[in-house]
Amino acid sequence: MIYLDAAATTLQKPPAVRQAMARAMTECANPGRSGHRPAMSAARVVYDCREAAAQFFGLKDPERVVFTMNATHGLNIAIQSLLHRGGHAVITGYEHNSVVRPLEHLAEKGVTYTVARWPLFDRTAACVSVAQALRPDTRCVIVNHVSNVFGSLAPLEEIDALCVQKGIPLIVDASQSAGVLPLDLSRLRAAAFVCMPGHKSLYGPQGTGILLCCKDMELYSVTQGGTGSASLEKRQPGWLPDALESGTLNVPGIAGLREGLRFVAAHREEIRGREEALCRRLARQLGNIPGVACWHHDRLQSGVLSFRLEGADPETVGSRLAQKGICVRCGLHCAPLAHESAGTLPQGTVRVSFSAFNRTADVQALAEAVAKLAKCL
Repeated sequence: MIYLDAAATTLQKPPAVRQAMARAMTECANPGRSGHRPAMSAARVVYDCREAAAQFFGLKDPERVVFTMNATHGLNIAIQSLLHRGGHAVITGYEHNSVVRPLEHLAEKGVTYTVARWPLFDRTAACVSVAQALRPDTRCVIVNHVSNVFGSLAPLEEIDALCVQKGIPLIVDASQSAGVLPLDLSRLRAAAFVCMPGHKSLYGPQGTGILLCCKDMELYSVTQGGTGSASLEKRQPGWLPDALESGTLNVPGIAGLREGLRFVAAHREEIRGREEALCRRLARQLGNIPGVACWHHDRLQSGVLSFRLEGADPETVGSRLAQKGICVRCGLHCAPLAHESAGTLPQGTVRVSFSAFNRTADVQALAEAVAKLAKCL
């Protein structure tokens, strides 16, 4: 099998991730609930992961690292924290449904939003579009740092500077960038929340995510319940991380995520270089195949590449590749807004996404399979 769907989840994990999860299953109980050894072991695992995440992303206080089920969970918390009383949001034309659907859900509370659109890889147009979309009642700007469809990089620092100038909080969806691109919160002055999954480029297990709470502000919990603290109080605690972490944490998942963070911290530049090199190589090889169109930029793209084959819908291409043991994702990738912005509706694209465990031979095998498929059409 050749796995090229890391933007959905990294299938291959560092061995230390699996080992840490297995160890937690036998040694860790429920953190914050008791003082016995298994509970304390769990508490250490959880806090170690908070510290590792805070250090990796330049967040001074580990207590501001909140564990979630995934990036969608974190985005819902962030969006509702800033918009539960209503208001207007600006989002980019490359957002995932995990941003669009929560905003649509909040429409009954008077929430509105404007989509800032720009052509792929045009950073200047991006900044102009976001600036033009701002209104007096804008309560937040939401930016997908890297498109999950096209791998295109948003001008995050420039948009952050604009938000600082206007006094508007920024929510960053780092689902495809966390662990690959530099993301230093000491340089993002408007960022209120940064949301990410643990199971993609942080190489943790599925069912894990991180919400970085960067500012002192009112917090809105989407779930309430036991936290192991302030048990006499009927209302949810108002401090972090307890305000946003109700119920039993996924300790084995967090143990694995901690090791994923350590792996990425030790190899981030190498991983980024490998993914971008493989992406460029694939774009060149696909560009030599008649009937293939791909969306690529040498400098403003991470390790995600979309392409289409003339005469075949993406789902058919993906099915044919799967028969050859090549795993890619096809269709709209839960991001129809991105396809609308790029002009790839209604069929979408075939998406290839790399991880630290892919090699040049994987690119070669995919390009050869697409070339053979093109000749059959």
